[in-house]
Amino acid sequence: MIERPAAGERAVIVQLDFGVDDLAEQVEEVTLLAESAGASVFAVVHGRRQSPDPATYAGKGKVEEIAAQVAAYGANLVIFNHELSPGQERNLERALQCRVIDRTSLILDIFAQRAQTSDGKLQVELAQLDHLATRLVRGWTHLERQKGGIGLRGPGETQLETDRRLLGKRVKLLKERLHKLERQRGVQRKARTRGDVLNVSLVGYTNAGKSTLFNALVKARAYAADQLFATLDTTTRQLYLGEADRSVSLSDTVGFIRDLPHGLVDAFQATLQEAVDADLLLHVVDASNPNFPEQIDQVQRVLREIGAADIAQLLVFNKLDAVPPEQRPALLQDMYDLDGRPVDRLFVSAKTGEGLGALRQKLAQTLLAAQTDMTPGDLAEFPTEAS
Repeated sequence: MIERPAAGERAVIVQLDFGVDDLAEQVEEVTLLAESAGASVFAVVHGRRQSPDPATYAGKGKVEEIAAQVAAYGANLVIFNHELSPGQERNLERALQCRVIDRTSLILDIFAQRAQTSDGKLQVELAQLDHLATRLVRGWTHLERQKGGIGLRGPGETQLETDRRLLGKRVKLLKERLHKLERQRGVQRKARTRGDVLNVSLVGYTNAGKSTLFNALVKARAYAADQLFATLDTTTRQLYLGEADRSVSLSDTVGFIRDLPHGLVDAFQATLQEAVDADLLLHVVDASNPNFPEQIDQVQRVLREIGAADIAQLLVFNKLDAVPPEQRPALLQDMYDLDGRPVDRLFVSAKTGEGLGALRQKLAQTLLAAQTDMTPGDLAEFPTEAS
């Protein structure tokens, strides 16, 4: 299992430049990830390379610089904001004499801390085991010895082979449980469909304010916090729209992030299915983040990966209260070019409630359009109340 950094872990972050443009944003994001995992970041080591070093990723000279920072701050954890191979991790740990993790391990650790329901814990464990499978030899010196086993080990089987076999059995069991969970959720989704209920899912980059918006709309108490991956478990509630005199089914889902480990996408398929089966996606964006276009692109990338790219979207630019007055939009409703097609955009503040009336009105219009088989162009003919 992935080891979890202890609270108060003293960390050094390594961010190498391979010619990308948004380096500062990446450093800020990985720092937030580290803090979300419970670590305190004392230093960030930068470097420029044409390509990763096969043995240590960073190269001998840079490893010496990292070691100096580890010694200077008494750090016991080094976080590479990159994907390391098992061999690179082991070589770095020998050289630095402290624990080394990559971006995937860091995200998995946060997921392990955030998962609350049994469903979420199953999905996180599956992703962890998938990541651990290539790292079984780490820190073990006895694994290559053949040892007799009572009831567990086959004849002539090494400890490493036993560990791999037991891990494989656990992965198989988890996949069976998750498959059963997916079938159960499928039944629930079909029941909502039979009830002629419009299914709406909140999607967006992590910490865009999805759960805060969800709570504001349905008056629920889903966990919401100003941190990355505060929500892992899907929550579904009925949202009554007085303007249409009907209810929609609203689901809050896990947030996305750049370079989201593929294993996590696979493991959270049951949760992400809420987005795949939705009639409408409320794509929540942090309007106060200057890098929101990149975050939108990352969300679109994941939606394409899970097969939800063609579902109708409504862009909800949240955190209007955090936008500086001089950057506040003149219009709180307009159109936005999303992957080459115009999409309705609304500015709201889930925190203060500004714009929520207009958002409910837009949802009511969508519901009425679905009931009367209207075209998207007809929606523009509906009056929209100012907020």
